[in-house]
Amino acid sequence: MTDGLPDLDLLESTHSFPCPYVFKVFGTPNEHFVGRVLFAVKSTLEESSEPAFSCRTTPSGRHICVTIEPDVRDALHVHQIYRELQTVDGLILLM
Repeated sequence: MTDGLPDLDLLESTHSFPCPYVFKVFGTPNEHFVGRVLFAVKSTLEESSEPAFSCRTTPSGRHICVTIEPDVRDALHVHQIYRELQTVDGLILLM
């Protein structure tokens, strides 16, 4: 990863774009974290696109994981989404 982003050549060699791509976003379960994650991803998609997602909170309730699977156009689009997600308030880990 460069700057926290997956290598473009590796993405191109391991994915057949366009395709669904899984992002896992860990953060604090307050201040509408899930909504901010969804907004960040949807801002990079076609207007009518609605990505599949799920949420899971840790047993202690201190953290939440949002798994979101948008359809991406190419490796650069994956980078664009990662950059948007890196700006989300409350972000702890991005995979």
